[in-house]
Amino acid sequence: MNSQNTTIQKVLEQIGQVILGKERETEEIMMAFLADGHVLLEDIRGVGKTTLAMAFSRTMQLDYRRVQFTPDVLPSDLTGFSVYRRDLEKFVYQPGSIFCNLLLADEINRTSPKTQSALLEVMEERKVTVNGVTRPVPSSFLVIATQNPSGTAGTQALPDAQMDRFMISLSLGYPDFESELAMAKSIGEEDRLSVIPPLLSGGELKSIQEEVCRVYIKEELYRYLLKLVTATREHPYIRRGASPRGTIALVKMARAVPLVSPEDAARMQEDAMRCCYGAEMPEKKEQEFLYEMYLKTARKLLETMGGWRRFRFRFLKAFG
Repeated sequence: MNSQNTTIQKVLEQIGQVILGKERETEEIMMAFLADGHVLLEDIRGVGKTTLAMAFSRTMQLDYRRVQFTPDVLPSDLTGFSVYRRDLEKFVYQPGSIFCNLLLADEINRTSPKTQSALLEVMEERKVTVNGVTRPVPSSFLVIATQNPSGTAGTQALPDAQMDRFMISLSLGYPDFESELAMAKSIGEEDRLSVIPPLLSGGELKSIQEEVCRVYIKEELYRYLLKLVTATREHPYIRRGASPRGTIALVKMARAVPLVSPEDAARMQEDAMRCCYGAEMPEKKEQEFLYEMYLKTARKLLETMGGWRRFRFRFLKAFG
């Protein structure tokens, strides 16, 4: 486990040299990848989403594909299609873009619901069915999807079934002043992305994912995570509470935390939960709900374990 921690930290350091000032976000994306989950980024243009995906693919030696979603993108562009070959006198299957290790689905909410739904099977089951034939994608298959902010012209809202497939949802946002200043000064220098060394192979990533599945979780933590999920189903501001898939996502993310950021788990839960429930509330109300939910469900449990003061300090630090 220690050698794996060291390798993961080296990967994050290399990505941090390309994406400046976004250590928290890159750590959470790494947790999702180690937990074999997908990532949704809701963000404005030009903040480095594509560069982030390319940095992960290069440092982990993943076969990378990018699809720019527009209204005319068809499901067959993703899943593949069959073409009749006259020389062979038969139909031959042509694989689509999803046959890779890391797929960047850029501006996924600009395309039609039919094309969006083409990702449902492959994101959940790691296989795709075309013309009645089911084909597996590579064993390490991860999706980073980006979507424009809600209400942007030309967008189609992702259905709940699609949102449920993502393990975490977060935003990179604008860089801080010092990070953007460093970026401005580096213009004209050697492209940092081009010199990222490969630190992790696809086989090693799969091995670490299998190790994450074997991380032990105490009974008290299982109960705490389930109480978080249950709270989303009972709160008046929540339209639809988290599904059982949300429970699975929280457990998987909790197991990945020790390999990436063992000091702080509270902030991970916020982004994991955001994919799992349907909320009708302004951002401030959502933050209040998350704050209330975590403190209420955590206090009684952690008081019995003697860790309430330490948790409360880290929780307040995570939420600013």
